[in-house]
Amino acid sequence: MNAPELASVDGRIGERSEAQIPAADDGLLRGDGVFEVIRLYAGRPFALGEHLDRMDRSAEALDLPLDRGAFEGEIARLLGEFGDGDAQLRLVATRGGRRIAFTENLPPYAAAERIRVATVEYSPSVLLTGVKSLSYAANMKAIRLADSRGADDAVLVRPDGVVLEAPTSTIFWATGDGRLRTPSLDVGILASITRDRLLGELDVEEGSFQLDDLLGATEAFLASTVREVQSISAVDETELPECPGRWTKQAAEAFTAILDRELAASASS
Repeated sequence: MNAPELASVDGRIGERSEAQIPAADDGLLRGDGVFEVIRLYAGRPFALGEHLDRMDRSAEALDLPLDRGAFEGEIARLLGEFGDGDAQLRLVATRGGRRIAFTENLPPYAAAERIRVATVEYSPSVLLTGVKSLSYAANMKAIRLADSRGADDAVLVRPDGVVLEAPTSTIFWATGDGRLRTPSLDVGILASITRDRLLGELDVEEGSFQLDDLLGATEAFLASTVREVQSISAVDETELPECPGRWTKQAAEAFTAILDRELAASASS
């Protein structure tokens, strides 16, 4: 059964469908704002502090005032009203000064065991690199382009052939000699919190890698707050021989252990 969907706009809690912001807010008109999405497990947020830290950094990069203390209090009230369901929590801060927090049901793709991805050429914006801004139209267009080619999601690739990330998640893959790889932050990707957790648990090589390296992988997976660890069965027309492979299984097991450990710690505190 779906969990109730609630919203808080500057501390006023109600049904998500009834939440309102002024039409003249530049967060709506120009995509001038920042956001985060956090998964809820039995009503408890995973890595809330790290998500708020990244939101702070994004807001600072855009010269956007953000009252974190007020936001934290509003999030606590919203989650208290929400209860103990599984869902995701979306946080938004706009140029018009609105703090918005709302819960929503997990998207269907989060439950998929494996997916196909298609590569889409993409040039990162220097000004927005590493910023989780509301200007996500290019990412959403990439997903639609991938869908038009029969894939479930996209993998963004720079014009020079360097692999970046998926529009809303990070990517890992294993080479023929058994090494696990992921693009480094300096190629122009977001500092994923799930990526950071997996780097602390697995032996991963970070770097600047060409698309041919990914196409020659034995296995690959996406990782994000919402997806957790999700196996990739094919990249473009190239079927990957192992789906899921040993690295994907190891990553999934490692992330499950991380969740159990951190959620238990948050419950006890």
